[in-house]
Amino acid sequence: MKSRTKKTLFYFFSLPAIAAVVFGALLFIYAVTPMDSAKDKSGVVDIPTGTSLIRVINILHNAGLVQNRVLFHALVVVKGGARSVRAGEYEFAADISPSVLVDKLLHGEIKQYRVTIFEDSSISQVASRLREYKLINEKDFFELAQDREFLSFLDIQSASIEGHLFPDTYFLDRSMTTRQIMRIMVERYHSRVSPEMIRKAAQKGLNANQFVTFASLVGKESGYAAEKPMIAAVFYNRLKKGMPLQCDPTAVYDLKNFKGKVKRFHYKRESPYNTYQIRGLPPGPIASPGLDSFQAVLNPAGVDYLYFVSKGDGTHFFSSSLVAHNDATIRFRNMMNREEKTDEVVR
Repeated sequence: MKSRTKKTLFYFFSLPAIAAVVFGALLFIYAVTPMDSAKDKSGVVDIPTGTSLIRVINILHNAGLVQNRVLFHALVVVKGGARSVRAGEYEFAADISPSVLVDKLLHGEIKQYRVTIFEDSSISQVASRLREYKLINEKDFFELAQDREFLSFLDIQSASIEGHLFPDTYFLDRSMTTRQIMRIMVERYHSRVSPEMIRKAAQKGLNANQFVTFASLVGKESGYAAEKPMIAAVFYNRLKKGMPLQCDPTAVYDLKNFKGKVKRFHYKRESPYNTYQIRGLPPGPIASPGLDSFQAVLNPAGVDYLYFVSKGDGTHFFSSSLVAHNDATIRFRNMMNREEKTDEVVR
């Protein structure tokens, strides 16, 4: 009788232990075995905010990433992640193991997009760039761009966020809101355009908005860093003499979807930004300038130039008199016309 009782107790206590060991072994084998080694493509899965663990597992199952939902659930629990799956967009290789997949979920390794905002991009161009990656709500973007409360929160002393979305490379993800992305870009601006630079601009008679505006004009006129101090000098010299800046990009800034070359009739457009029609700087920036444009405004070249004309290769010819400028304009335009005709013959 005692022997039978001992056997019963032995089985009672040992069977669960054996079952646990067997289950643990199965779970280990499952955890380290690739999902589908026959495939070589990755898959993207979106986990919405507030999704329960069961729903997450079902989403992964429907995406073909989880075959055994019971074992996967157990693996998540064992790794302590029953309540800590971060919402977002994830990219998983087809041959990923369940263990690595769970780790990615628990560590919140959501898919990031490497987005480069180029120097001298307008707010519309920035929005278009972000829209390519489906990172923003365009309606929210343009509303926030002129939201006074939001601009004040970001310490922007302009009527628009134009000029403050700093040109740089960003790593963004689709779990971010439009507001968050804009804030990241403005914070980058504040980190690069230092308070000391703002103080130096003030010493030149420029407030924060005028500083960004001036730099945006310099950047839009030339993409060559070496030329920018001379471009800035021309604008300073014209301002001192009360001459209109006559910056071509300002003549078309507020034309929606403008493409192509600025023509003479654009110079006559009535616009608060058109520096052919107004004196001084426009009311706000026309693009997001790079750091070298800001530095050029702070450190203009010591020259007396009042004019510059494009050479057709991205650089400019500078002159101090209208006569010299007109001669250079005719010379370089004739040169470009000849090159265009040559290109047509070659074609």
